[in-house]
Amino acid sequence: MIELDGHSLTLESAQKIVFGNEKISLAPRALERVRAARAVIEQIVTKNQRVYGINTGFGKLSTHTISAEKLSLLQENLLKSHAVGVGEPLPDDVARAALLFRLNSLLQGRSGVRLEIVEYLKEFLNRGVVPIIPAKGSVGSSGDLAPLAHLALLLIGEGQAKLNKKILPGGELLRELGLESLQLAPKEGLALINGTQITLALGFVALVRAQNLLTQAQAISALAVEALRGHTAAFDERLHQARPHPGQARVAETMRAWLKGSELTNSCTDDVQDNYTIRCIPQVLGASADVLDFIAEKFEIEMNSATDNPLVFAETQEVLSGGNFHGQILAFCCELLGQAVAEIGNFSERRIALLLEAPDLPKFLVSESGLNSGLMVPQYTAAALVAENKVLAHPASVDSIPTSGGKEDHNSMATTSAYKALQIVQNVEIILAIELLTVRQALSFRDPSQMAPRTRTLYERLAQQIPLLERDRLLQYDIHRAIQIVQEGNWLNGV
Repeated sequence: MIELDGHSLTLESAQKIVFGNEKISLAPRALERVRAARAVIEQIVTKNQRVYGINTGFGKLSTHTISAEKLSLLQENLLKSHAVGVGEPLPDDVARAALLFRLNSLLQGRSGVRLEIVEYLKEFLNRGVVPIIPAKGSVGSSGDLAPLAHLALLLIGEGQAKLNKKILPGGELLRELGLESLQLAPKEGLALINGTQITLALGFVALVRAQNLLTQAQAISALAVEALRGHTAAFDERLHQARPHPGQARVAETMRAWLKGSELTNSCTDDVQDNYTIRCIPQVLGASADVLDFIAEKFEIEMNSATDNPLVFAETQEVLSGGNFHGQILAFCCELLGQAVAEIGNFSERRIALLLEAPDLPKFLVSESGLNSGLMVPQYTAAALVAENKVLAHPASVDSIPTSGGKEDHNSMATTSAYKALQIVQNVEIILAIELLTVRQALSFRDPSQMAPRTRTLYERLAQQIPLLERDRLLQYDIHRAIQIVQEGNWLNGV
């Protein structure tokens, strides 16, 4: 069981909760902070002090004062009016990540919600609830208002969610869990939707899959180096000490480890150096590694941040209005993430083409070329996905469309940046799968006994799962199997 306290959630523990369904508990010190912040809100209501989001309208309507008897209705109206998302539901893992990150943020004790709110969210996570959240509708500022409203509706018995793979209305979901619908107290609706957790959840899932892709890209690159009988001088430690970027050095070290003991490498004497997609593996994949490290650092900060508005500082009995809901840092991170992963795909597609044209291998890696097209056309698919990624990599974060009658006059568009990044990751998983299929076929024309011990183990595993292409057949099944191998990532285990 993982204890949440609002301050110490890591990428690793988040993965265990989101992907591994690890149960959570709430730290007593965090619950004390939640109680203290709630007491400040209650005092404001009792004294009838005018504070944004507690007894005023929202956005451009903040000049409107709301009477005490309508404060609960104000919060309910906020959820209903803001739940205007459209499009397909977010993937299940993204929806659960959003639930986790919203809960952890509330545990900072800066949002002013009651204990019932955090207890309900904890119950949702531990019971496997997946909120149904339309993917589109957030501009990445004032928080991810629309999608988070769909999540928050469950607390009042509205909206929809999955439970045990069944889609249930919010009221029925609560009955299944043995819970009553909550009547929201002042500030609670705003606290639930005024945050960056949808953007962060999309970025988090994209980052986890991108890190997995980067690991596999290095292994696939090593197989390609052997298939092309490439030179290993490009991975010499001295080269990378002369340009000591951490990611570049790590990738070079990984390549040396994969290729240690290979007799296929350095066996081509026609040219003294290889194409960039072989020679520059450390420089290109290493750059992506450094970018992903930077993003991981920023995401962990965001996972442990209070991102709604206004924020409660119980220690001084103050409530401060600010802009922690603004998603600019996440927008930049997600644009970088998409670009870093798109480059992994660009690199992979060019190496596919290189393998298909290797002068000492059969044309398109099949016997009787001409009668058989072999692996000619999977490269077309990879090229199509690379072209799509170039469009998706265009930044949404440099745009801004004002909202709320101009009161919210700069928006980050971060959620679009994150959504694009996840699409790019999905495309690159397919591109790498096509390279995996290609390199498996190319190595069938080499002597496996001359491979490095570690890469030979990888090749043998692939050969067991992807049959040799001796003549043209329906390749879609091979591609689907290769995609599954990449998405699961288990083929590298223990090697």
